[in-house]
Amino acid sequence: MRLGAYFTYDEAAWTAPVAEELGYELGLVAEGYVTEAAVALGAAASRTTRLQLASGVFEIPARTPVLTAMTAATLDAVSAGRFTLGLGVANAQVSEGWHGVPFDRPLARTREYLDVVRLTLSGSPVSHRGEHFPLAPHGGPWAPFTLRVPGARPDLPIHLAAVGPRNVELAGEVADGWIGNFCPPDRVAENLRRLETGRRRAGRDGLADFDVLLSVPAVVADDPREAAEPVRRYVSRFVSLGRGTGNFYYAHLARLGLGEAAEAVQEKFLAGDPAGAAAAVPFDFVDRIALLGPPDRIAERLRAYDKAGVTTLAVSPLSPTSEERARTLTGVAAARRLAGL
Repeated sequence: MRLGAYFTYDEAAWTAPVAEELGYELGLVAEGYVTEAAVALGAAASRTTRLQLASGVFEIPARTPVLTAMTAATLDAVSAGRFTLGLGVANAQVSEGWHGVPFDRPLARTREYLDVVRLTLSGSPVSHRGEHFPLAPHGGPWAPFTLRVPGARPDLPIHLAAVGPRNVELAGEVADGWIGNFCPPDRVAENLRRLETGRRRAGRDGLADFDVLLSVPAVVADDPREAAEPVRRYVSRFVSLGRGTGNFYYAHLARLGLGEAAEAVQEKFLAGDPAGAAAAVPFDFVDRIALLGPPDRIAERLRAYDKAGVTTLAVSPLSPTSEERARTLTGVAAARRLAGL
């Protein structure tokens, strides 16, 4: 099992080489509330030589598929072939409320988006007769776009972030890897089955060449309950992005038997009580989906994820200060050695 580390936009330049020296194989930058990821990934690429890099993730509604391919190719070139493109469809609030892009038929939109990205990366003229992305149709007045980025791989890997069952199947069908979140070790197997369903639909056999990547919050501290507090805030933000089951994370908690807790989180958050929303996230859930406590406790969880079939575990350090986040990355690396992985 590979170990990955998420970097914040303002710390990527100095955290990436630290992670590389600690033995992490992958560095990721997320995209969310206020910052985009490409600039920070470029900074990380400039300060490392071995560390693989990935967007974790680029939001599909925020970029056209051609621009996404241009950005991915550029990052692959400047990193000397170390970039993996991670994509996520986001949700209705992000898509329509933030970017003004319709969220109807998200699975069909994602499938078509990846088709255009792959076509663009291949270097072929981009002519696509799609429902969502009708680009330079034959006979139209515009010449199709053709990507030319020397040093970029035309087949660089694409991972798809997915939470809902149908979207996980889609990841298996159309992507080279799956990026999961809020998934405890005992729920990995059901997602592997969904990924395999998608792979069979695409005429592929098994998951031997498929990356099962889980994003896992982490806080290294002596007391696991104290370590859980920033993770509670992190979870509550995701659960509050969009009302009811239209929010993938709300629906995910409901599938795990935590529907009442998800409702309480949303009610408190929408009432202007983010602290109450975080407090409504059960500790037992946080402990299942995060790496909490001292390295020896975290080592047990690393073994569980490895045994469950995860091929890359990407650690998101959620401590409040740079020093504490660095301590978490160091502590998880130590836990990996303790686990013998």
